[in-house]
Amino acid sequence: MDKTVVELFAGVGGFRCGFNDVSFDGENVIEQDNWDFIWANQWEPSTKTQAAFDCYCERFGESENHVCEDIGKIDKSIIPDHTVLVGGFPCQDYSVARSLSNEKGIEGKKGVLWWEIAEILETKRPPFVLLENVDRLLRSPSSQRGRDFGIMLRTFLDNGYAVEWRVINAAEYGFPQKRRRVFIFAYHNSTNYYKNMSEFSAEKLVYCEGIFSSNFPIKDVKLAEGDTIISSDKFEDVVYINDEFDFHFFNAGCMVDGVINTYKVEPNYDGKITTLGDVLQSDYDEKYVIPQDRLEKWKYLKGSKKIERKKPNGETYCYSEGKIAFPEHLDVPARTMLTSEGTTNRSSHIIGVDEEKDFYRILTPVETERIQMFPDNWTNIESKSMTERRRYFMMGNALVVGIVNKLGHYLEKIVENED
Repeated sequence: MDKTVVELFAGVGGFRCGFNDVSFDGENVIEQDNWDFIWANQWEPSTKTQAAFDCYCERFGESENHVCEDIGKIDKSIIPDHTVLVGGFPCQDYSVARSLSNEKGIEGKKGVLWWEIAEILETKRPPFVLLENVDRLLRSPSSQRGRDFGIMLRTFLDNGYAVEWRVINAAEYGFPQKRRRVFIFAYHNSTNYYKNMSEFSAEKLVYCEGIFSSNFPIKDVKLAEGDTIISSDKFEDVVYINDEFDFHFFNAGCMVDGVINTYKVEPNYDGKITTLGDVLQSDYDEKYVIPQDRLEKWKYLKGSKKIERKKPNGETYCYSEGKIAFPEHLDVPARTMLTSEGTTNRSSHIIGVDEEKDFYRILTPVETERIQMFPDNWTNIESKSMTERRRYFMMGNALVVGIVNKLGHYLEKIVENED
């Protein structure tokens, strides 16, 4: 079986960097030939410029198979056949609407993105799928917990796949950021891997035999209480799920032969921890230093506060938020980076250079790349579309490369065993 990959919502190439052990010396990209990335799509609908796509092309080369177009407008049949489909897709509204003819339709503008993935599953039937999303996907929407993920699982089942999922906090496995994301691995029932995995109980699959437990070990303790299993007759189709389904998905689980099992698990890791202090640059431009007249603003943003606010109907309520470390603790991994990193924002990281002299600075773009485990200056491209503000945004929107690096190497073994 060929080691070919199609990358959706590619961003600046996080999956490709991880799968192919990519490095960058400031001039040349060195990419191992672990996987052949044969098609990639990146499109940002909210901006005129396409900084992420420009970065992808500058690092990996321009190609007719590097496509900057709305995925919803692309004929899925033109996508090359591939072994693995990967992507970090947005978490939005995946609800289903029924038309007068009782056909399934799409409700929610951005929610259409999941259905584009579903169309690729139906059209191309890739043997393996690896997706990444924010962990709240498992419990969205708030009005009907678990509905969106239930729709996804039913879609996979309808197309002949088994699924394993796991919420991974990168910092709990030695990586330099406290970033929780759900990873979803699906494999088609035509694969040898499906036949092998279906021989295990769900518990054994999740705790010791699956792709996630094999790379990110968990403690052998049962923490979940309440319902942890559900059969396919309880989520008989996506319309039923949209209207009726409500289920508490824990941070790990699997669906095999239409039966869902979910478990609450804890990491089991005692290796080296990479801290925020480990990734800081010793030399940096003075422009990253916070001016003295801005310090009080920063301290206010980072501090605890209670503010009286009004609802649209005139009713008052108390908005409160707790204190965030000022400056950051350098002996632990970085907090979760957001797309607002580097701006005067409560969530931005502040480094104490000399606290006695009130000398502080923000992170540099290179440091944000290191926190996400990209090569230094990966987003420092010649295109005018990639401003420094966009560099911060790209890293706040990216995934931790080290996680997909481990999963990519393990997937190589899975694909080799298909032959």
